[in-house]
Amino acid sequence: MSPDQRFARWVRAAVVAFCVLFVYFVLADTYMPMTPEARVLRPVVQVAPEVGGRVQAVAVENNQRVEQGDVLFGIDRDPYELALHKARLAREAARRDNALIEADLAEARANLESAQSTAEELTSERKRAESLLERHGISRQEFDRIAADEREARASVKAAQARIRYLTVQLGDRGAGNLQLRQADNAIEQAELDLSRTLVRAERGGVVSNLQLREGDYATRGQPALALVGEQLDLVADLREKSLRHVREGEPARVVFDALPGKVFKARVASRDAGVKAGQLAADGSLADMPATDRWVRDAQRVRLHLEVEDPPEPLPVSGARATVQLLPEANPLAGLLGGLQIRLMSWLHHVY
Repeated sequence: MSPDQRFARWVRAAVVAFCVLFVYFVLADTYMPMTPEARVLRPVVQVAPEVGGRVQAVAVENNQRVEQGDVLFGIDRDPYELALHKARLAREAARRDNALIEADLAEARANLESAQSTAEELTSERKRAESLLERHGISRQEFDRIAADEREARASVKAAQARIRYLTVQLGDRGAGNLQLRQADNAIEQAELDLSRTLVRAERGGVVSNLQLREGDYATRGQPALALVGEQLDLVADLREKSLRHVREGEPARVVFDALPGKVFKARVASRDAGVKAGQLAADGSLADMPATDRWVRDAQRVRLHLEVEDPPEPLPVSGARATVQLLPEANPLAGLLGGLQIRLMSWLHHVY
């Protein structure tokens, strides 16, 4: 065989191999898609104090694992202890004010009884005066004076009754039902709650990461002071839209983490995002922004899948770790075999790059 014939044979073999590989990759991308665009996400809690103040002590170190309820750092307690003492003094003042109101109420009731007795006496006197006036036993002027005294006495009764209603409303229910006491008790509870919040605790278990907080720093209420990385693992994979035509929730998948080359983990498709940022329009008063491109074939849109790793590695990969995901749609009976070979090839290649 001449050199030209051998060269032509190699060219034909290369063309055939290229065509076979091209067809394989088109079919594989449709029926058993794989993507290196996968990432580990772990819940990151931004720990913010619910009260502000000077940091007295930091009870954790960077990258330390903590459990739910563990103390992370403490804030100066002195201002909040003073606030609690002030709230308790306010309650004592409320109790004293209520005692004075009760004394006024007792006096008002006594005044009511006196006014009622006077009014009853003057009513009887007016009735006698009416009989005398009919027999011309007294003058009209004397009768008018007695009637005026009776009206004044009845007005005094109404005033005493109004005073009793006012003091009763002001006092409210005795004991815990009194408004001033309830307000004072509420202020005490708030002060006690603020004092307890000077010890900032972990809301969930996790690992303290990127700790920059130091003793003497000022912690602002509601402002994150440190980050706590949780223990739950969410694996997200971005694939082209057309590659997901045959993928359904619950179908199996295989995962290779860049940090653990050579190891293949089983996973399942948990869910698919309902949209991407490019599909969200903000009502900000701006005109439509038309994307421009001079490419004949535009880039494909990627859609995010969420996967559950059945037996995640220990320790968990860091949040943000990269991975490669191989989907195994049940619609393709060969996906288990060929897809398994693909992901194992990738696991071997991860030893190199």
